Amino acid sequence: MRCLFRFGTGFTALLALAACGGPAPVAPASAPPRPAPSAAPARVTAAAARQAGADELGRVPVLMYHRLSAQPRSVYDRTPADFTAELERLAAEDYVPVTTADLVAHRLDLPAGAHPVVLTFDDGDPSTFSLTPQGQPAPGTAVRILLDVAAAHPRFRPVASMYVNEHPFADPGDGRTLRWLVEHGFEIGNHTRKHTNLRKATESEATTAITEGDALIRKAVPGYQPTTLALPFGAHPHREELAQRGAGYSYAGVLLVGAGPAPSPCSAEFDPGAIPRIRSQSEGREAEYGSTHWLDELASPSGHRYTSDGDPSTVSYPRSEGKVAPACASVGLAY
Repeated sequence: MRCLFRFGTGFTALLALAACGGPAPVAPASAPPRPAPSAAPARVTAAAARQAGADELGRVPVLMYHRLSAQPRSVYDRTPADFTAELERLAAEDYVPVTTADLVAHRLDLPAGAHPVVLTFDDGDPSTFSLTPQGQPAPGTAVRILLDVAAAHPRFRPVASMYVNEHPFADPGDGRTLRWLVEHGFEIGNHTRKHTNLRKATESEATTAITEGDALIRKAVPGYQPTTLALPFGAHPHREELAQRGAGYSYAGVLLVGAGPAPSPCSAEFDPGAIPRIRSQSEGREAEYGSTHWLDELASPSGHRYTSDGDPSTVSYPRSEGKVAPACASVGLAY
């Protein structure tokens, strides 16, 4: 396993140190000499990036889910069968789930030729996740389905970003659902305490709605730091910067409702304060804004889909692609 320090936030550095075992203890004088450390993996070459079709300035689908229902009542509902089929399609097309926090921190360590996808779930509905009395994800929930699909497709990571209000997943109040998710690699993000329309709120009301939602997560999962916010109704406060930073909170990313793919986090077009999402939908009203349409578009020769070069220390892209963001310029590889 490679040790990643490319975009070294404190959290990433700690993870890397843990993965590498941390500082080695001093060996006793009589101990045999340690073997020389293995050479660092070779950086990807332009030829290898071209062969993989790498485009790490390409677009990333950030999919938005709300509820699973056997009888959908709105475009925000999907049947369990539809949801399973969409995950199976993503796995078959070599998508690898990452969290929103991974996306904004540029933690996209994927196999060559693979594509990132962000699975986001709003509102904390019990159809998304609940636990059995034995402490296991309940059958038929989105998390259980995700785990089952990932078990059948080892490269398909079972992770997602959950944006919650108060009483998420019908939790009895002890926070065990959120703790289970964090312990299993899921991200918990803020969606305000009461699903507040921040555009209609005063500045004071908007900051209170955000800080209260943040506090609920911290209380349920002691020591956890929420790093991203999903805007209820996709609505920014009147002062848009308040969604990302205010008294008592600071977020690395803010999600819209949106209707299209997000730019790569290494694209000059990426705005962490306004990340678009795609509603999970295959047919019906406004299906042209839904996931089936956009996955078809991204898979087309002109889709400009983010495709990994397999080297997390390099950002590879065709010379014809757009501008690279300043934060990624030093590791860019145009071919």
